[in-house]
Amino acid sequence: MSGKYVAYVSTYTMGDHHGICIYDVDMENGRFTLKDRVEITNSSYLSISHNRKWLYSITDMGVEAYEILPDGGLKTINRAGINGMRGHYLSTDYDDHFLFVAGWHDGKITALRLREDGSVGEITDEIFHRGLGSIAERNFRPHVSCVKMTRDNHYLCAADMGLDHTKVYRLDHESGKLKLADVIRSEVESAPSHIKFSREGKYLYIVHELKKIIDVYTYKEEHDNPFFEKIQTIPTVNDYHASGTAASALNLSEDFKYLVSSNAGDNSVVVYRIEQSDGRLDKLLCLPISGEYPKDAALFPDNRHLVSLNHESNTMTFFHVDMEKGLIVMNGKELPVDQPNCVIFHRIG
Repeated sequence: MSGKYVAYVSTYTMGDHHGICIYDVDMENGRFTLKDRVEITNSSYLSISHNRKWLYSITDMGVEAYEILPDGGLKTINRAGINGMRGHYLSTDYDDHFLFVAGWHDGKITALRLREDGSVGEITDEIFHRGLGSIAERNFRPHVSCVKMTRDNHYLCAADMGLDHTKVYRLDHESGKLKLADVIRSEVESAPSHIKFSREGKYLYIVHELKKIIDVYTYKEEHDNPFFEKIQTIPTVNDYHASGTAASALNLSEDFKYLVSSNAGDNSVVVYRIEQSDGRLDKLLCLPISGEYPKDAALFPDNRHLVSLNHESNTMTFFHVDMEKGLIVMNGKELPVDQPNCVIFHRIG
């Protein structure tokens, strides 16, 4: 894999307000070296625009926009409120005209317009998911955990962990309004948490926190309507996993050939090969990550190394990966980082 990379790691901040860490990536040796830290409060999730020019982050007061500098550094553009409780996840549409924020705490989707300079503009739509009301606890109350556009840029998919389904909204690209078009229903008390689409957009992957499974769907649009069909359900854990386990991460490799998830409690990472002919998953390995609560895990762009963000042990651990043998081998000592949440690799130069 040619080219130089940086890695952005979001963290919660307790006292120290540097919530985004920027690392130089040593691709050959599979390690990170701290390059810079950005002052932001409780950066729970990051997203890079599809034109690779801007980075967006959740923060306590809403969202924050950054220009990505040629060396991978970040320059603040602006901040914007989301008129609700702090966000959980964010992403842009494929034209980078809108930013979408998932609200776990208040069950809300917020759409905001993006300006040509990457700055965040006005709110264009706000949608509250409705559940069974305040008598229910976590389950059956809305908790929007992920928002992501279909790759044809027609529909916003919103995974709701509390309601056990993913709502599919048609996006009006002029007004920024969202209109419900479909509902993908998961198993009861499965808690769909993250969603990814294959490179060409024909396949959808949904990881479920409580059931510890990934559902695979085909996606197509016919007569201006979306159609999703489930073709596979595969576990994120081995048969002998630890009790109290919950599935966490979901990341595609840069070449879209592999899918990575992780398991809190079991403290393991799982890697699948994506069958290019039909989108189905083939589990290659599920092994421990030498840390507590791997909130995120990702392959390096060369697919020869892997990093795990261990939220409760305040570390990142690194591994050599052998896809053919189905093995990961720890690569050097752990790297300390306070309460890491997510990691994104970005190619520079």
